[in-house]
Amino acid sequence: MKNTNKLHIVLVSLLMLMSCTEDYLDRPPLSSVTPEEYLQEESQLAAYSVEMYGMLPSHANWSFGTFGIDADTDNMADMSYNNRFVPGQWRVPQSGGNWSFSNIYRCNYFLNAVVPRWENNEIIGNSAMIEHYIGEMYFFRAFEYFNKVMAFGDFPIVEEVLPDDLSILTEASQRMPQTEVVRFILEDLDRAIELLQTSSPDGSKNRLSRDCALLFKSRVALYEGTWLKYFQNTAFVPNGPGWPGAEKSYNQGYMYPSGDINSEINWLLDQAMEASEEVASAHSLIANNGVLQQSLTDANNQYFDMFSDVDMSGYDEVLLWRDYDRGLGVTHNVPVYAQLGNNGVGLTKGMVDSFLMSNGLPIYASGSGYQGDDYISDVRENRDGRLWLFLKEPDQVNVLYEASEGDHATPIEPIPDITNSNPEQGYSTGYTIRKGLSYDQAQTVNGGGATGSIVFRAVEAYLNYMEASYERTGGINGTAAQYWHAIRQRAMVNIDYQATISATNMNIEGQGDWGAYSGGTLIAPTLYNIRRERRNELMAEGLRYMDLKRWRAMDQMVNDPYHIEGFKLWGPMQDWYDDLTYGTGTSNVSAPSTSEYLRPYEKTGNELVYNGYRWNMAHYLEPIAIQHFLITSEGNNVDSSPIYQNPNWPTTANQGPQ
Repeated sequence: MKNTNKLHIVLVSLLMLMSCTEDYLDRPPLSSVTPEEYLQEESQLAAYSVEMYGMLPSHANWSFGTFGIDADTDNMADMSYNNRFVPGQWRVPQSGGNWSFSNIYRCNYFLNAVVPRWENNEIIGNSAMIEHYIGEMYFFRAFEYFNKVMAFGDFPIVEEVLPDDLSILTEASQRMPQTEVVRFILEDLDRAIELLQTSSPDGSKNRLSRDCALLFKSRVALYEGTWLKYFQNTAFVPNGPGWPGAEKSYNQGYMYPSGDINSEINWLLDQAMEASEEVASAHSLIANNGVLQQSLTDANNQYFDMFSDVDMSGYDEVLLWRDYDRGLGVTHNVPVYAQLGNNGVGLTKGMVDSFLMSNGLPIYASGSGYQGDDYISDVRENRDGRLWLFLKEPDQVNVLYEASEGDHATPIEPIPDITNSNPEQGYSTGYTIRKGLSYDQAQTVNGGGATGSIVFRAVEAYLNYMEASYERTGGINGTAAQYWHAIRQRAMVNIDYQATISATNMNIEGQGDWGAYSGGTLIAPTLYNIRRERRNELMAEGLRYMDLKRWRAMDQMVNDPYHIEGFKLWGPMQDWYDDLTYGTGTSNVSAPSTSEYLRPYEKTGNELVYNGYRWNMAHYLEPIAIQHFLITSEGNNVDSSPIYQNPNWPTTANQGPQ
């Protein structure tokens, strides 16, 4: 990505000219602002496609990066609560939202212009690389459409650059059932798999490869397969009772491509298994030697280093990562945040409690050896190696390699500053992670961090296969068992997952883990432990909310509130502090009468979530802003628009779900 050229700069300028209307389908053709001779040779294709990488979370405004995206779930909490857990506060917007087509337009322009030229052998350059860049664009269109499916479910499928004709644009706004959109996504990914190089073109893993597309295909197929399974017989799936798509004539008589919803679920799970197995079988997991470096004489730990190295190209498990470069001025502050309070994002008690003991038993099981949670050091003792490695505790060493100039490093991990509301210094829950922490003090100089950012890890393929195969067959086959053993062995946990399953009490697990539920009902212990493995391995990597949605794992909060909690403040650790106040409108911590554990959103009594997080079923999908109905309607009559609103959301601005 460093090898940009003048064409790259020209493209950026042209795309900036288009930004003013990017929320609508009715945009001027890109050909009106782009020279006819553009996209005629290999370097131009490369420059265009590299710009699309900005769609990835690791590339767009990366601050605490993917390590903070899981905030506002049961895994992590930041300094303020999210209104999605306050029924009535999340409302239909008048304009804006995620109902936009700018990235889809950019992909379509490229594919509409380039694919015919490629098929006619009219593009100048290396044929393999030309195919690779076309494959990238198919991937990015699939990536953007998956974002739309996760946000809205049903969505228009637009493959062409449309003319500036209101009638054509209005017709193109018809929402296709999400099963059709997912099929479209998988077709694009199959094209990408066929065209992309086996490995990143320059060997750096900074650009997509075939295995990236395969991994993403398994993610998409698993998402849709489990969504259809757990939302079956609701308005959130095509042809379900109350499905709003049935109100539109263009969706009348809809049939699932596989014949019925159960056949479609099975087909999707098969797709997930096939794609994930191909990736998992080709990539081994990076070793964990069980060492947390605290001095220069300690051996380094590759598993730890993988999340904070400046060059991630040598890790077989890493399929795609973003390279940062201080010399080019492309840097970030992740090492600064990782050496303190994680930019105000902390682990929840539920997240920490979910990790097993090293002997494979849950912390509450008889004979587990759990030392309790009076101190953070106790919490880490004899635990799953991932918690032991990545959960910080006071007095640990954060810097091993000192810099010669001024910096923002925190050489020694301090006592968590839970009363400081500044996210750059405060700790929201008392529990913070070490993922992304660099021991190199130079990475904290004036925001000059150049550690890499992982986009795709092969371990997700292991986890996707385990879950998809169990959901498909109801059992753990030999391949899934092999993958599970490998993950647990790396985590330094007893590989006997059956012993874990036998010791699992779902009523206890359900107290801290939303993933213990689907549709408001506790799931079977085997499936739960597959989900637990996913939760623990992918901690703070940005996939939790996606998983909770597809599992339908928040229904229970419609009636029963959930309290976000952190570490055990009202025990011996309270002696760390001399400025704690509670029980007033200006309290800086939650009161011991409510819980022994710090409740970051229940301090003053004025918080809308003081009585806990709640849920509304409508929140599984986002509302569509009213402006999009009006622009495609007749006489401002929203009912005449081909667009329909998502289940339980009204077509009136500033209103909450029905």
